[in-house]
Amino acid sequence: MARFRHFAFLALVLAGNLAWAVEPVRVANEGGIKNAWTLPPGTRLPAPAYPPKFSDRALEVCVGIGYLLNADGTTSHFALLKGWNSESGEREPAAGFWADFAQASAAALQQWRFQPRPDVGRPVPVYTVATMMFGKHGTAASPELRRRCSIPHLAQHLAAIRSDPRKRRILDTELFDRMLLNPQDFAGPSQ
Repeated sequence: MARFRHFAFLALVLAGNLAWAVEPVRVANEGGIKNAWTLPPGTRLPAPAYPPKFSDRALEVCVGIGYLLNADGTTSHFALLKGWNSESGEREPAAGFWADFAQASAAALQQWRFQPRPDVGRPVPVYTVATMMFGKHGTAASPELRRRCSIPHLAQHLAAIRSDPRKRRILDTELFDRMLLNPQDFAGPSQ
């Protein structure tokens, strides 16, 4: 009988861990995490550095980088969701261009840390996006640059990626399949 109870307990623990592993992931527009998450006191969010390989081109560049805000406040699962540059718009002006800007952005995002707001019972992972901007030769980016890469309806943007087999590969499949991309959510500015 004791052996059966031990086995039953182990089965419940494993089932609980499996349920946690397949928990759906909420999607929030940029800035839409503020109701559940905040920065720890005194935190500054590091900005990405302009990739040295392309610094001689003197381009204004912006990228929309999707990322998972994990329940422990760390970030992971970075993906380039949108990009624009002052030379060729959305087209990649040189081989490796988007990859380098995405990597620089991910390196900064990887250092970002959040904490749940005090009134949040159990923090849950959320997929969101950050717009990163790169000015020409260390100058500040122009004010309209953010508009070029912002993604006002992230769930809708992700649903479009999901439906395009050529683009779907940019996101981690397991995570992508867990994202809540409910069409009713597409009407509102933030989820």
